[in-house]
Amino acid sequence: MKLTDINGTAVTKLCLGTMTWGEQNTEAQAHEQIDYALERGLNFIDCAEMYPVPPKAETQGRTEQYIGSWFAKTGQRDRWVLATKASGPGEWMQHIRGGPRFSADHLVRAVDTSLQRLQTDYIDLYQLHWPDRNTNFFGKLGYQHSDADETPIEETLQALDTLVRSGKIRAIGLSNETPWGAMRFLQLAEREGWPRVATIQNPYNLLNRTYEVGLAEVSHRENVGLLAYSPLAFGVLTGKYRHGVRPDGARLTLFDRFSRYNNDQAVAATEAYLALADEHGIDPTLMALAYVNSRPFVLSNIIGATTLAQLKTCIDSADVELSQALIDGIEAIHTTQPNPSP
Repeated sequence: MKLTDINGTAVTKLCLGTMTWGEQNTEAQAHEQIDYALERGLNFIDCAEMYPVPPKAETQGRTEQYIGSWFAKTGQRDRWVLATKASGPGEWMQHIRGGPRFSADHLVRAVDTSLQRLQTDYIDLYQLHWPDRNTNFFGKLGYQHSDADETPIEETLQALDTLVRSGKIRAIGLSNETPWGAMRFLQLAEREGWPRVATIQNPYNLLNRTYEVGLAEVSHRENVGLLAYSPLAFGVLTGKYRHGVRPDGARLTLFDRFSRYNNDQAVAATEAYLALADEHGIDPTLMALAYVNSRPFVLSNIIGATTLAQLKTCIDSADVELSQALIDGIEAIHTTQPNPSP
């Protein structure tokens, strides 16, 4: 089965990611990227109320503002399937609504504020950026259960149902979610007649294929496609950080908080993937993205770039088919060093 749409709306296999806009990219550069992606045939764009990253009070919301100013300037809102996200709770998010939650009042405020910044009257796909409960996401391992101080999923889904009925959002999605969470949302939607989750936006790349363990089956059996984020593992899989190099202006050069793909096991696995790409004479960026593109549970692959040259290479991956020999090589490395960056 190939997943191709969100509640009947077809989306392209590649989605334009935007989380650098307002930090590493200016408004003019953001508009250039939107123009170029549209010229290349993309129709799907993803953002979040939290963006840009790293999240800071002084920059929060700029990414949505840049997209909104493009809509206002061009009048081409209808050319895009627009996705954004509501921030979940966390001590590092106190600058958003005094600490965001997925309660009814928070979600209404979040949607209304995003609509204002985006200069539109509807959002095609509205996602919950991470769970409003204690569980594993953002690389956390070793689950420890606690159900204290969490917004009931019932309250969240009922609020989203109200927003769908109002016309402000058209479909809902999850992000950084677990198999239990996904199935609970689906179960409640079926029982109560509330909106059904259409997508799950989780990390998926050659260094982190944990989505395959439980959620890939949910994607197939429940028709809930993966929106794969970090398909290049923060750029590590491009090879630009090979042998400890730190290029000027690159994310891992600028921000030392991003360490998910820098552990010893990830470095070793990355070197093996880069060597495999060298052996087959393929750009490692194209290899990494084409692999994600080829997975049948992936609805769309979220690509992000800080330059038009990078964006061109990313979009070029849509036309790349990997040979069976190359795929076998990827699987052999994965077997030897599975998921070094969960």
